[in-house]
Amino acid sequence: MDDIATTLAKLPDTVRDHTRPMPDRARALIAHLTLEEKIAQLLHDAPAIERFGIPPYNWWNECSHGVARAGRATVFPHAIAQAATFNLDLIARIGRAVSDEARAKHHQAARAGSYRDYYGLTFWTPNINIFRDPRWGRGQETYGEDPYLTARMAVAYIKALQGDHPTYYKLAACSKHFAAHSGPERLRHEFDARVSEYDLWDTYLPAFEATVREAKVEAVMGAYTRLNGEPCCASPTLLQRTLRERWGFAGHVVSDCGAIEDLYTGHKVVATPAEAAALAINNGCDLCCGCAYDALAEAVALGLVSEATIDQALQRVLLARFRLGMFDPPDQVPYTAIPPEVVDCAAHRALAVEAACESLVLLKNDGLLPLSKNLRALAVIGPNANEVEVMLGNYYGQPTEPVTMLEGIRRAVSSETTVYAAQGCHLAADDESGFAEAERLARLADVVVFVGGLSQVLEGEDLQDEGVPPGTTSQGDRAALDLPAVQQRLLRRLHATGTPIVLVILSGSAVSVVWEDEHLSAIVQAWYPGQAGGEAVARVLFGDYNPAGRLPVTVYRSVDDLPPFEDYNMRGRTYRYCDKPPLYAFGHGLSYTRFAYSDLRLSAARLTPDAALTVSVTVANIGARAGDEVAQLYVSGPPVGAPRPLRALRGFQRVHLLPGQAQTVTFTLTSADFARVDLAGQRVVDAGHYEVAVGGCQPGFEPYPGAAVSATVELIP
Repeated sequence: MDDIATTLAKLPDTVRDHTRPMPDRARALIAHLTLEEKIAQLLHDAPAIERFGIPPYNWWNECSHGVARAGRATVFPHAIAQAATFNLDLIARIGRAVSDEARAKHHQAARAGSYRDYYGLTFWTPNINIFRDPRWGRGQETYGEDPYLTARMAVAYIKALQGDHPTYYKLAACSKHFAAHSGPERLRHEFDARVSEYDLWDTYLPAFEATVREAKVEAVMGAYTRLNGEPCCASPTLLQRTLRERWGFAGHVVSDCGAIEDLYTGHKVVATPAEAAALAINNGCDLCCGCAYDALAEAVALGLVSEATIDQALQRVLLARFRLGMFDPPDQVPYTAIPPEVVDCAAHRALAVEAACESLVLLKNDGLLPLSKNLRALAVIGPNANEVEVMLGNYYGQPTEPVTMLEGIRRAVSSETTVYAAQGCHLAADDESGFAEAERLARLADVVVFVGGLSQVLEGEDLQDEGVPPGTTSQGDRAALDLPAVQQRLLRRLHATGTPIVLVILSGSAVSVVWEDEHLSAIVQAWYPGQAGGEAVARVLFGDYNPAGRLPVTVYRSVDDLPPFEDYNMRGRTYRYCDKPPLYAFGHGLSYTRFAYSDLRLSAARLTPDAALTVSVTVANIGARAGDEVAQLYVSGPPVGAPRPLRALRGFQRVHLLPGQAQTVTFTLTSADFARVDLAGQRVVDAGHYEVAVGGCQPGFEPYPGAAVSATVELIP
């Protein structure tokens, strides 16, 4: 299987013996390699070592919401949509499904003798950068703006990807981009993010620390940018003192693609490729995505780097391949038997529907939703109504039977309902030629469903060409937060017809819809929902599914409410530090039923540093429909004359309740959950009174009475 017999036959006995410790086997292999062979194995597109029967290996793979760029695969909602589910069990199930498909694809390709990119077992996922500013184009790949939510989602996903076998990884995951990267995209090859120690340890690093300490993530990818003057892929502060010495990271570090070349072409901290390669590997970057490490031989000759340092990097890199079972008999590795039939199987398709349903956020509803399936006529209008690519975000696979918004609605309504359809306008091009037809259909309909928002054309990675029209690339970051102007104008014209309008927003980031919130009947945030997006949206629109998604980001009223994009200071950003009223708060999301919170109990009125606090609350469904509720726990600390968040999420649980049903939800907090970070980046717990609030929303933004309750606990030295 996978030509492993050839490899095993040619390997030295000390390397082939799978009963020996893997670190020893990796060192034994390194001892047999020439300097040139060692260096070649530190490139992401590593060549074969033919004299030992070792096939080539390409390290680059992606799976933030399904196996990407490797043909057919189940495409789940994008990461930002997964975060909106607030459901860790669901995230783990997605991770297990994705890793099953990845293993099946890898072994099928290897059996065919194919070792090209996107078929390996090392995945550069997840992106756990904090979505500090909604203008950033890659925020769709993240779990949102909150460090706690990001950490919990990432840990759950990484554990599911890597598996729980005591010897072998199922896949090798990678936390990226270390650290603090979140735009601007167009400047990333030269940009220096200036971040205070406070913000670094309070906001930008906690999720990375959690994935290293808790999830034991196998790899970490350095960012393109500099951080406080040090290039992230050659930073002794990040890679040595923080990652390895402080957190005990034992895996390998990989550069972002071309980031080591940036050391001399963009950041200009060195003058030559040899100096760049030496600076990166000497400071802890083991694997190079790109070709910069081709210059390592010259660097050795110049005395800029030692062969011992190269050996150390290669030891970490090879150990990942050993732990993935690439040098062992297939019957020793439990994941080699996963069959190709698992790819895009019925169970995974059903999971994609479930995940898409759980991710949808009902932002506004004046009572129009849910719609009747027996409407006389319905008009589906908008540039995203019948587009497949926009549902997939970026870094995606190819679904076999994707369902667009229009198709999902057509399938959902009765045979007696007429469904009119019109694009109405392009996504952003200033062309009103379709307005008249859209208005005509709106007048014929009982309800208009307008499917607009953004796409990969308007937000994404710098120069990304995936999912955009041929010959074009993504515009990267956004300059404003509103819907494109042409969509705004069309919505106003449709509103003037008098027909009620439901706005469905497809986007990977927060879209400011101030006028729309004031004038339209209902608004649904659908994100980039994956292959089942149309089915999921239809289920919500027509009441087959009761929405319960929550915003993992703040929806600001205007870009004017934000600091400058290039300013990495967190003051004025996200729900934790912005005191301006948002359009929709982090944690917001409506339902077709109502929930009431009562009987909030704390296990103690006072908490000592070494004690735990149990928080329990009763959640009741007081409406007429069954539905999910996301109970969120926030902590607000006493004023101490030092920076601390206005409030911080410290727990969440998604529960399903029938009409009239009540359930006790319990959280456990320790003194660490009340800690703040001081100006030197150290965590401290101040004595004083803290508010603990639990509800279906962020405290202070309750959509109706009883949606949240709070109590006070005193922390004592």
